[in-house]
Amino acid sequence: MIKGIHHISMKCKTEEELRKVKEFYIEILGLKVCREWTDGFMLDTGNGMIEIFTNADGEHRLGAIRHIALLTDDVDGTIDKVKAAGYEVFVEPNDKVFDSVPPFKIRMAFCFGPLGEQVEFYSELV
Repeated sequence: MIKGIHHISMKCKTEEELRKVKEFYIEILGLKVCREWTDGFMLDTGNGMIEIFTNADGEHRLGAIRHIALLTDDVDGTIDKVKAAGYEVFVEPNDKVFDSVPPFKIRMAFCFGPLGEQVEFYSELV
């Protein structure tokens, strides 16, 4: 039945937040707008989308969903760009091995995005 995650949705409540979201996801991370309408747009992540609404007040709070994870082939380079743009990195790039069968090896780092969202950058290691 389920074929995958289609999109994640976020809402900007001010023009300043919208400007920061566009700067972070489009200019810094290089995502492309794939759909746009009067009150929002969607960004293509390569295997899903991030939908940004701009039509009403939003509410910022941490709920059951903890973070967005974006796949990259260069965690360290991505974090360097995020830091250079002034965003807070709260987990520096590091390697992890999850004790699963088979073991799952990744390189990962976290930052706070323009709306306070937690963004993970990761790559799978061989």
